[in-house]
Amino acid sequence: MIDFEPSEEQALIVETVHAFAENEIRPLCRVADEAGAPPKNVVEAAHELGLVANSLPEAHGGGGERSAMTGVLIAEELAWGDLAIALAILSPGLLGFPVADFGSESLQKEILPGLVGDAFVPGSLAIVEPRFDFDVFHPQTTAKRDGDEYLLDGVKCQVPWLEGGRHVAVIAREEAGLAAFVLARDHAGLQAEPELKMGICGLPTSEVTFSSVRVPAEARLSASDDEIRQMINRGRIALAAAGVGTARASFEVARDYAKERETFGQPIATRQAIAFKLADMAIEIDGARLLVWEAAAALDRGEDVSRLARLAYDQTMRIALTVTDGAVQVYGGHGYIREYLPELHLRNIAGFASFETLALV
Repeated sequence: MIDFEPSEEQALIVETVHAFAENEIRPLCRVADEAGAPPKNVVEAAHELGLVANSLPEAHGGGGERSAMTGVLIAEELAWGDLAIALAILSPGLLGFPVADFGSESLQKEILPGLVGDAFVPGSLAIVEPRFDFDVFHPQTTAKRDGDEYLLDGVKCQVPWLEGGRHVAVIAREEAGLAAFVLARDHAGLQAEPELKMGICGLPTSEVTFSSVRVPAEARLSASDDEIRQMINRGRIALAAAGVGTARASFEVARDYAKERETFGQPIATRQAIAFKLADMAIEIDGARLLVWEAAAALDRGEDVSRLARLAYDQTMRIALTVTDGAVQVYGGHGYIREYLPELHLRNIAGFASFETLALV
């Protein structure tokens, strides 16, 4: 029998992260959305909690406690506070985990200490491409060997580009399959243009163009095609967990509003249509969470989670969009007003289908 009961340590982590999300993230979610960037004091405070650093190798200053299950628990609670700020807080893992798993010793020494240091340093991973027929496993960004170097050509979009980041990991296609590289953001030939988005505005992202960018062979991570696919699966699971957190937050505010809002002398929560809608939301969220946990547990066992990750991602994408839209409907006219959370949740989730990998576990 599979037991998904969190350990005592995981339960404590969930309690701590939820309190942080409630007291530090949720009150500033609108500020981040309007400013187009996460509050520095919040990401710094989250960094002090070691939410990513604790999963990086001890040899480079991290805690060495890598667990996909713990990672999805953290991602859900952070996203309950706000999806954009959650992804900003988790961004060091976008760079740190690939480098820790597949980077050369020199690359690890160059990058990892900065991600676990005293100050918050964001990470960046370029996967998604601005094409209607984009396939994450068959990117059009290419890497061609040229002596002791590679030539990178292509365009990536929705690349997290927070202030203070120094490097970006890039997924490209070479003759043998997928390949991953790490290069400095100011590398010659790399151009980044800020994106204006409908949602997750609190997470700055850029469209990044690679025009015959020459990178040394040492910048190529040792990951095989299968290992990169598994890394993408990790991203899907992490993003699904964040989607569950956002859906849960939207459901809870809608439920509480329905209990307080009265029509004809009774709370609207007593109306059958509203009550059934809220019940369906709760059932769907719990089902999505179980899929995420199942995928994370399989990942921790070292299994190929391609199918489970896809199921968790697709189901959460559908449920999160349904739930956030439902919350707007429960609020009625107020759901469309920026003073209330449902419109923010709906905008943040609206692009879920194209995000692919904005976090890793």
